[in-house]
Amino acid sequence: MTGRNGQHRTAARSRRRGGRRAAATALTLLLLPATGCAAPAKAPRADSPRTDSPRATATATAGIGRTLDRRATALADRDEHAYLAVLDPESHALRASARAEFENLAEVPAGSWEYRLTSVERTGDRATASAELRYRITGYDSAPVTASRAMRLTEHDGHWYLTADEPGADGAQQLWQQGPVRAVRGERSLVLGVGQDERRLRRIAATADLAVPAVDDAWPGRWSRRVVLLVPGSPADMAALLGEPADNYRSIAAVTTGETGRTGASPADRVIVNPEAYGGLGDFGQRVVLTHETTHVATRTATSAATPLWLSEGFADLVAYRGTGRGAGRIAPELQRAVRGGEAPETLPSDADFAFAGDADLLARAYESGWLACEMIAERWGERKLTDFYRAVGAHGHRKGAVAAAAHDVLATTEDALTERWRAFVRQRLG
Repeated sequence: MTGRNGQHRTAARSRRRGGRRAAATALTLLLLPATGCAAPAKAPRADSPRTDSPRATATATAGIGRTLDRRATALADRDEHAYLAVLDPESHALRASARAEFENLAEVPAGSWEYRLTSVERTGDRATASAELRYRITGYDSAPVTASRAMRLTEHDGHWYLTADEPGADGAQQLWQQGPVRAVRGERSLVLGVGQDERRLRRIAATADLAVPAVDDAWPGRWSRRVVLLVPGSPADMAALLGEPADNYRSIAAVTTGETGRTGASPADRVIVNPEAYGGLGDFGQRVVLTHETTHVATRTATSAATPLWLSEGFADLVAYRGTGRGAGRIAPELQRAVRGGEAPETLPSDADFAFAGDADLLARAYESGWLACEMIAERWGERKLTDFYRAVGAHGHRKGAVAAAAHDVLATTEDALTERWRAFVRQRLG
């Protein structure tokens, strides 16, 4: 975000709920096995006397699964007629939006597309269904990314047809629902934009291509070394991709979504760029923002619910500013103002201090405090010890005791001593 006196801050933290949404997919599509749609039927609720029997619901589940398989196959074959054929002919609004979405997906390269049913409730010739849309971008996602969908269907002559297809619980809008998606490939990046000219998308790709090797140099270990960026048309469209109020993100340059703490194959995260806030930054600020966000992509599998935001965001800022030659006062102006005003912090920031909808100065100080904590660890124990500490915290499994255990095992110190050393470091660097 942009702080006082034109000082540019990255303030672009990764949203860290489990089961993240990502907003991008599709050009060359390869259908996964059709059996993914046939999930066990959900038992009828006791308070829904009109819901059909388990056997009838199981029959509907199989039929709805076949409908969704046909839809996925049609998208894979780029067959618009077949894609629309699974929609109820009377659902004119749905047919219009589906036709637009089909056309909007033309440039988005995905390696797979499928639906997996999670529940079905049938009442006569109508049904409601919850499903996961699962897709994978070729060359970027090592496993499918999921998006929850809530659907309504009707039965005609033994076949089920869609009458509504909306985001599910905690769901969000998808990029292709906002307009035609333009795809630009960099050497290490894929930028998907709506309402953006190609020159702007290419500049973003070029900056992301610089961020990837910078992160790779700072973070040892395996990661995709590629990044997918989404550039919607406005801050409001950005918020819609996140399923959040627009006011929370107007001054935020970028946000990374993804699943924390995964093991094995992990899908590539999505860096969602706020076109206005990011566009207001100079070249240096833009590079800092995308390096910060790419760090979240690289560290995703080492980040868990045990990882405090001061560590994940502080490390991302440390990597973003690494080697830039910027002094502490330029990187942490809000914290320096507090220190020189006699309000030096006593404790490391809590997760609540990183709330986007909260006080902007408090948010800036939270990021700056996390950066200085990571800077202090790297300076005192070395960069490799810092990354070992990061991994150890994330591997703890629970927030309580994670920092204390990692401080003991990796840094041979205590959490209290670590905090005291950080307080002294803040006063020394910013006083």
